[in-house]
Amino acid sequence: SPSRDRNFVILIMSVDAANRRVKSIAAHVGANASATNSFGSYRGAASGFAKSPDDVVIVSACRTPITRAKRGGLAATPADDLIAAVLQASVARGKIDVNDVGDIVVGSVLGASSQRANECRIGMFLAGFPKEVPVRTTNRQCSSGLQACADIAAGIKAGYYDMGIGAGVETMTANPMKWEGGINPRIASSSDAQNCLIPMGITSENVAEKWGITREAQDTMAARSHARAANARASGRFKAEIVPIHTKTAPDPKTGAGGGANVIVSEDDGIREGTTVQSLAKLPAVFKKGGSTTPGNASQVSDGAAAVVLARRSYAEARGLPILATWRSWAAVGCDPALMGIGPAIAIPAALSAANMTVDDVDLYEINEAFASQATYCVEKLGLDSEKVNVNGGAIALGHPLGATGARCLATLIHEMHRRGAKTGVVSMCIGSGMGMASAVSID
Repeated sequence: SPSRDRNFVILIMSVDAANRRVKSIAAHVGANASATNSFGSYRGAASGFAKSPDDVVIVSACRTPITRAKRGGLAATPADDLIAAVLQASVARGKIDVNDVGDIVVGSVLGASSQRANECRIGMFLAGFPKEVPVRTTNRQCSSGLQACADIAAGIKAGYYDMGIGAGVETMTANPMKWEGGINPRIASSSDAQNCLIPMGITSENVAEKWGITREAQDTMAARSHARAANARASGRFKAEIVPIHTKTAPDPKTGAGGGANVIVSEDDGIREGTTVQSLAKLPAVFKKGGSTTPGNASQVSDGAAAVVLARRSYAEARGLPILATWRSWAAVGCDPALMGIGPAIAIPAALSAANMTVDDVDLYEINEAFASQATYCVEKLGLDSEKVNVNGGAIALGHPLGATGARCLATLIHEMHRRGAKTGVVSMCIGSGMGMASAVSID
């Protein structure tokens, strides 16, 4: 009967999935006991990484423009429309079958938890996904978008599905940063717990003071970020990664007048062309009297979304999907909450070690510029060549939509790697309350 045939097909599919899961576990258990990473091991510049049918590959990576909160081009665009846009673009760019998507994980930091989860479900329906495809949100502060990709990579590697989407979204216009509710009095018993409540700008000042990161050094990084981003925008280098958004203009945030006009937003609008160290030096410190962190050398408050499609290599090759890069490792580590900005200096070596790499094996880095103080420290601490770091500018110029940043950085990195012919790249960021995260990718 049709019912019996259907049940038989479901049984066969379940057995096949179970077999893949068992093989995956067996491969991990049977690996060399000293191995710490199942995504591949670097064999040097000449040989790179060995290709495996079980590799986790990236078949699409895209983002919306990143725009200024309240005053930017996406200020009137709701979160579900932002996530719908990047999911729909991912389907078209990756040439994927939406029915094969095993899971969608969306990084989100500031949106109300239950509501944002529902908005992401709405967004996937608006993008044309069937109801059988699941979706959830994840929140690891500023690394949420990268954590979403790591969750999908782990799900594929574990054999639960062959393809998934890691994404991120934030509308800091609608959901500004704030603390809700009271403070637990028990934090008085733990200095680390107390330090979780230190404003991010003060942690920036702490890093600058502890390691002598001067105001001039911070303004130099900020000016370079704007100059590189302005050059990248003018030369069209962001076009391959950006999904233009059809939306409406926002009312004036002060008067409430205007707004509602149809518009297509296709470029980042926080970049300030012509920014110099001299112009930045005129801005006052805003977090600490006599401090060095200013609105000009800190990341912008922004709106935006990004999405990355990951798949098992054998699945992607069998269906002729484009393979942009291969996921090679990731690491999340903790650090002192009072110095949270140093996270990348700890996470990058951990992610590289897992892939048998060193900092010198990496062709390009995307390190989130939460603050110029911490980004400067991390570059100096790791001894990185500044010509390999944020070559198209960073969050100081582009903006930092918290939940989307990790996926945005990954998209920016991969497209620039292709443009330059680079083989290896790393994404990293610091994380509020004292953590860092990093991920390594390679191109065949």
